[in-house]
Amino acid sequence: MNNFKIRKASKKDTNEILDLLYQLQRPRPKTNAESLAFRKQIHGYLDEKDEIILVAEQSSKVVGLVSMMFLPRLNRTKLELYIPELVVSEDHRKSGIGKSLIESCIHMAKKKKCFRIRLESGNQRKDAHLFYEKIGFEQSALSYTMMI
Repeated sequence: MNNFKIRKASKKDTNEILDLLYQLQRPRPKTNAESLAFRKQIHGYLDEKDEIILVAEQSSKVVGLVSMMFLPRLNRTKLELYIPELVVSEDHRKSGIGKSLIESCIHMAKKKKCFRIRLESGNQRKDAHLFYEKIGFEQSALSYTMMI
């Protein structure tokens, strides 16, 4: 049963967005200044036209989110929709929320005539990999990072 709604995030969702990001093992702020910087980052994202955060809301609580960036590519005439974050709260997983968030991304990508949707997922997130494959994504690349 879909007793949740998908909507664009607003600045009032900032605390719940941060809480969900921590479930992805994203860094927690170590200082008040860092906490303020994280909040400003979210607010800046919400103000950009090519960056979008959608949230899944259930009983007036944010229980999932997806962030999107529409990126130009040097060798393409169409945009790529990149998903930096997708998370559903641990106690709401396997309820259709993640799939609905991705369906919203697909709808927006088609509306903007994107050539593809791309996301990354940590090697340790085996359940997430199965989810992505189940809904039609294919592993198409390896990701390499260098911490600075």
